[in-house]
Amino acid sequence: MKRFLLWDYPRAVWQYDLMVALILAFIFLTPRELFRDQPRAMSIVRLPSEHGSQVFWMEPDLLVPLPEAARLSKASELLKNKPVFRLEPIFDTEQEIKGFMAYTKP
Repeated sequence: MKRFLLWDYPRAVWQYDLMVALILAFIFLTPRELFRDQPRAMSIVRLPSEHGSQVFWMEPDLLVPLPEAARLSKASELLKNKPVFRLEPIFDTEQEIKGFMAYTKP
């Protein structure tokens, strides 16, 4: 057991191969729920409505590379042609854009 825990076997012996197989089995066969691994949120998320309009959170990677004038039309396109009437950038404390709030009419 001590040799197994300290990985004391040379390469190309069956004990080494067995340890590698056990490690790979653990990696690929362990369910993600065991580690509470959660999928990343989508890049566009609908938020609770505000004053009759629909509000969406959009990841910055979707709109930052575009010129400011084209962002509104691109946001409408990404929201399946819902007309976006206001697009607000959300900044962090270092004035970097962390996302956009897109407001559409229902």
